[in-house]
Amino acid sequence: MDAALLTSPAFWDDRAPFAAGDFPGDLPDLPELCGHVLFASSGSSGPPKWVALSKSALLASAVAVNHHLKVTSDTCWGLALPLHHVGGFGVAARAFAAGCAWREFTRRWDATAFVGWLAHHRVTHVTLVPTQAHDLVVAGVRPPVTLRVLVVGGGHLDAPTGQAARALGWPVLASYGMTEAASQIATQGLEQLQCLYQPAPLSLLPIWQAATTAEQLLSISGPALFSGTLARDRDPPWRFHPRTSPWHPTADRVLLANHSLTPIGRADTLIKVLGELVDPTLIERELAALAAGRLAPGSFAVVAVPDARAEHLLVPVFDAAVPAVLIAAVVAAYAALAPGFRRLQPAVTLAPFPCSPLGKPRRAEIVAVLMLMRQS
Repeated sequence: MDAALLTSPAFWDDRAPFAAGDFPGDLPDLPELCGHVLFASSGSSGPPKWVALSKSALLASAVAVNHHLKVTSDTCWGLALPLHHVGGFGVAARAFAAGCAWREFTRRWDATAFVGWLAHHRVTHVTLVPTQAHDLVVAGVRPPVTLRVLVVGGGHLDAPTGQAARALGWPVLASYGMTEAASQIATQGLEQLQCLYQPAPLSLLPIWQAATTAEQLLSISGPALFSGTLARDRDPPWRFHPRTSPWHPTADRVLLANHSLTPIGRADTLIKVLGELVDPTLIERELAALAAGRLAPGSFAVVAVPDARAEHLLVPVFDAAVPAVLIAAVVAAYAALAPGFRRLQPAVTLAPFPCSPLGKPRRAEIVAVLMLMRQS
């Protein structure tokens, strides 16, 4: 996909549907898709689907993010995420909405080369995923003086890594979003750059209304919400499933207070261990904290495998590239603190470690590999 296409008025005026990514075959001729962009997404769990976002929704998100981050016509947005991901696509939309410059990092990811690229193009605003932010810290590189904002999205950036990035001068701000919301829902404000980095709370963007259930499940409503999803069917082969409510219920558990949001896990990752509810993703955050920034996001996961006695067993799984001494130290530190029902099984290493291009562990694939290992 040519990024220049996305900053052309002709693209935003075109009513023909557009797939951001490799759509399997021709786009279906459905009137509901007019003026929409389709993004492939399986979410954090569940079967693959295509999320349909209207171009007006994408621009509503772009304008809101630009306003929140004080983007002007003098800004230069840096594009360092793939365009088939809503985070990368959103950068192009923001540049178009602001009428500002943008540059695309087209090289293979390398922290040192990235810093040189930022300086050369005088990039002021950029969005990265946690793995990329971690790489900048590990490389010990400092940002150019022209960079004013580095938004980290697509996952959780732990406090030690964020604080180390800030110590190097990187203007790191945490964010929370999803494909169904055309990118960001809540993002730390520029004033947070004067404080010690913490992953939360995150300021809700003004375009969003948010509410929670008794179980702390988040629902959102706003002008950047998706129109529906496209899924394979037998007859017809593709079926559009429209959103039927102004509110979109999510599987994310959050705390809402003072127009801010704090993510606390996902309901669909909760499992029972010895009769107790456990969220493996929260254990991952504890391991990251115990590692003090030495564990790269996307290099490990805690997954649950079925067990006849305990219902589930919690298995820490690491990329084989993670040093064995680090794995042993982190697992031992966790074991000294964890109650019995949250204890971990012996660590497993995998090569390759199943992970998405944006650094998110593919949990279902990891579990499938573990189940095959148990059978062999």
